[in-house]
Amino acid sequence: MAGKSALAFGLLAFFAVGDVAYGDVYVYEMPDGSRMITDHPIKAKRARLVRVSAEVNGAGTLAAEKNSPVFREPPSTYDRLIRKYADKYGVEFSLVKAVMTVESAFNPYAVSNKGARGLMQVMPDTAGRYGVHDIYDPVENIRAGVQHLKYLSEEFGNKLYLVLAAYNAGENAVKQYHGIPPYAETQDYVKKVLYYHNRYRPKYRYYSIAANPSGG
Repeated sequence: MAGKSALAFGLLAFFAVGDVAYGDVYVYEMPDGSRMITDHPIKAKRARLVRVSAEVNGAGTLAAEKNSPVFREPPSTYDRLIRKYADKYGVEFSLVKAVMTVESAFNPYAVSNKGARGLMQVMPDTAGRYGVHDIYDPVENIRAGVQHLKYLSEEFGNKLYLVLAAYNAGENAVKQYHGIPPYAETQDYVKKVLYYHNRYRPKYRYYSIAANPSGG
C-alpha cells in the first residue's frame, strides 16, 4: 500500500469495507474525461454526476472505464521497473519515463480512445508482438513498451523525434511522410515527450547504463 496515492488508498479502503459501509456511492465524470468515485457529493466545477447508488458493486469498474485519476501513482512508483527494462534493452531511462508520463500519467489502467492500454499505452497488436499476456500488468506493459522503443530506435536510426512520432502514430505513418506525420496529436505528443525527456535527464542521468538513444 505504501506506493499508492492517498486518494487511491482511500478508494481501496472504501471498497474493503463496502459491504458494511453506509451511505451512497457517487461516480463523477471530470472535465478531462476521467472518472472519480467517492462516498460523498463533490462541488468540483463541471464535474458530471454519472451514477449515485447505495450499491458498491460495479462502481469501481464504472469509475475505471475512463481512466479514473484515483488509480494514478506517484511518479517514482515504477522507477525500478523502468530501470530494469531500460538497462536490459539499451533504452535511456529518462526516455521511458518521459513516454510513460505523457502516455498514462502513471495510471496502469489507462485506456486511450484508440485502444492503447496501460502505463506505456501499448496497443493490443503490439502487446501480442512482444508476448504480453496481461496488458495491464505493469511488468509486462513496461517491458513491451521499452522493447517497442528499442525496435523503433533501430528502425529509425536512433533519431528520437522519429522514434516518438512512430510510437504515437505508427511506424508506417512516419515512413509514409518521411518524418513526423502532419497530425496535430502526433506533433504535440513529440513536443511533450521531448520536454519531459529534457526535464528528467539531469535528475536521472545515472539511473541507466544504457547509451543515449537520441542520436541527434
